Amino acid sequence: MKKAVLLISLIANGLFAWAQLPDVTLKDIDGKNVHVAELGKSGKPVIVSFFATWCKPCLRELKAIHEVYADWQDETGVEMYIVSTDQGQDSKKVKPYVDGYGWDYHVLLDPNSELKRAMNVQNIPHLFVIDSHGKTVYNHTGYTDGGETEIRQYLK
Repeated sequence: MKKAVLLISLIANGLFAWAQLPDVTLKDIDGKNVHVAELGKSGKPVIVSFFATWCKPCLRELKAIHEVYADWQDETGVEMYIVSTDQGQDSKKVKPYVDGYGWDYHVLLDPNSELKRAMNVQNIPHLFVIDSHGKTVYNHTGYTDGGETEIRQYLK
């Protein structure tokens, strides 16, 4: 009985990986529609990272990944999608923010938290690694210096 309760609790809290990304459409920073469910169907691993421009740990994580991203792309073909959870006036800061750091990530805007809710993201930064078959293989909240080493393991 205890095992059943634990299993139900884990599923309810979204700790089990699901088979595919949710069917949500967001705009990128250029105003184009992006169908999130299609991201995991490229045959390449995908990183989806939720952030906000005001979030210091998010900035540290995205900067650290930026330092190794080109190597990851060469090794695995990974594509990185960062999802801004900024709302209201803050959402206008996202493009200059990303451009200022020279990040070549795909940037999606989630001002109504539609994708954030669908993926059961409670806190940011929150990062998912989706394998080349579209399955979530890694799911992590928060950032610790050196965390990109752990992410790399799941890209292989």
